[in-house]
Amino acid sequence: MAAAPRILLCGDARGRLPQLFKRVSSVNKSAGPFDALLCVGQFFPDAPELLEEFNDYVEGRSKIPIPTYFIGDYGIAAPKTLGAAAKESASLGFKMDGLKVCDNLYWLRGSGKFLLHGLSVAYLSGRRSANSQQFGTYSEDDIESLRALIEEPGIVDVFLTNEWPIGVTNGAASSGIPSGMLDLSIGDSNISELVAEIKPRYHIAGSAGVYYDREPYANIGAVHVTRFIALAPVGNKDKQKFIHALSPTPASKMSASELCSKPPNTTLSPYSLEKEIGSGNGAIKRSGEIVSDSQYWRYDVSKRQKHGDGAGDRFCFKFVSSGSCQRGDKCHFRHDEDAREQSLRGVCFEFLNKGKCERGPDCTYKHELQEEGKALSGKRSGSGTGSSNRSKECWFCLSSPNLESHLITSVGEHCYCALAKGPLVQDHVLIIPIEHLPNTLSLPPECEKDLSKLRSSLQACFKRQGKEVVFFEWVSKRGTHANLQVVPIPTSKVSSVGQIFNLAAKKLGFTFATLKNDNYMEARKSLGMHLNRNQSLFYVEIPGGTILSHAVEENENFPFQFGREVLAGLMNMADKADWRNCQLSKDEEAEMAEKFKRHFKEYDPNS
Repeated sequence: MAAAPRILLCGDARGRLPQLFKRVSSVNKSAGPFDALLCVGQFFPDAPELLEEFNDYVEGRSKIPIPTYFIGDYGIAAPKTLGAAAKESASLGFKMDGLKVCDNLYWLRGSGKFLLHGLSVAYLSGRRSANSQQFGTYSEDDIESLRALIEEPGIVDVFLTNEWPIGVTNGAASSGIPSGMLDLSIGDSNISELVAEIKPRYHIAGSAGVYYDREPYANIGAVHVTRFIALAPVGNKDKQKFIHALSPTPASKMSASELCSKPPNTTLSPYSLEKEIGSGNGAIKRSGEIVSDSQYWRYDVSKRQKHGDGAGDRFCFKFVSSGSCQRGDKCHFRHDEDAREQSLRGVCFEFLNKGKCERGPDCTYKHELQEEGKALSGKRSGSGTGSSNRSKECWFCLSSPNLESHLITSVGEHCYCALAKGPLVQDHVLIIPIEHLPNTLSLPPECEKDLSKLRSSLQACFKRQGKEVVFFEWVSKRGTHANLQVVPIPTSKVSSVGQIFNLAAKKLGFTFATLKNDNYMEARKSLGMHLNRNQSLFYVEIPGGTILSHAVEENENFPFQFGREVLAGLMNMADKADWRNCQLSKDEEAEMAEKFKRHFKEYDPNS
């Protein structure tokens, strides 16, 4: 087995980088080598006189000895430094493993989860604030994004936050608690709720000005324990510990017995002992039952642009982003299908809730509702005003200003082929009818013929590369522009495709209907005959000829990106389950499209 990764942890640097990195170099020389340094608490200076030495490192005049990651994106010069880093082309989109500030220095922005030398690291950057700022504070968007990420399988090894979770000293031996930290109200309730859900093996925090290594505590609903370590600021006058070394074996590499091991001083979870907020009667509740408006969305919905039924309640980020919410009927927020579809069309979630977005020019999402019109029949040429408006707003109509034409790889008389936006794999392709039609199962005969040619040509092209193809489609009852997704997979994965789709269906509580594809055209026709305007439909064609389909009921929590999520799991690419995590620059997309065209040229029926 490979050696466990070796990492250093650090409290608030507060711009004192010469002192920090001198100590890191010393420790690295005497006890290293270490793989990385993780910094919590305020990273930027708190005094102007420290700025010059700080900038020596940021601007490359002084060298940073080991890869360093920080979440405390506040202090003097933070907006200027981080604003420049965020504008770099390599930092665009969702980059959870750190935005490069300079050599060996990475900013963990917002919230995220990534692998660091095999360790699963989750983080919440910034600190809690009532004011919305571009840098230095986390948003509810960041919290709910993190909740979505931690639902993926696997144990989080390290969770980084700047502030302490409220109540973390609950149930701990008072002799070990630093002076002044006995008050159970000290800390951030958002973080206590998150850490109770995430159940990391190590929770690292700063910002309190003290060092504290709490006894490990047992988790509710998990076999492993959590260790909370708080670190003091760099160069503190009390000479409290500000740097700490860890060498944990990643949970993914540990045996069940190793994970279950509990030291003799293990306590109950401090969050299972949390007192009911505002009860005044000492009643005890588990953290998952505590409800506080401060832990959820605080948007002024009166200023939000209304759509749908115009309800005044707020949207659930988890449902909008993934199509499901673990809180179910207990969720205080609205599980809105229209908001979900708007989000899938690229509309900013903050804009949906507030009617505006305060992120400024850095926000990569749309700040207007993307309606696609009601009429679904008739050619684009001469189909009337409704079709004209629709083609202007639709991402896939060839006359639309929103069309990203550089992704198009082949155009026929009735269908065209384009690379997917935010592709799951490099040659992830869409087959799209030119006419704005709601699905590919009810195409006119001439259009179906075009689609069939492209389908067979893509299969032949990928076969030559040693790959098989999975085709799937989400047929929405709201009638968006049809697109058939085409994902090539390694031949070695083919035997597992049906099994993993059926397992995923079982997890969501349904069973696929199975259709044997002895005749492709007849199988599609049979599916089309069973379409119901009042239901959505998901179907997937598995290599070998089987088609799995599921009619989605009105109130069913079905993930809109189900097909992609399952294939991402099959290929061990869980971070790519959401296309927005895979966005590329326009130049990268254009280069990828040209490369695909070269490979596809001899197979392209429209060449």
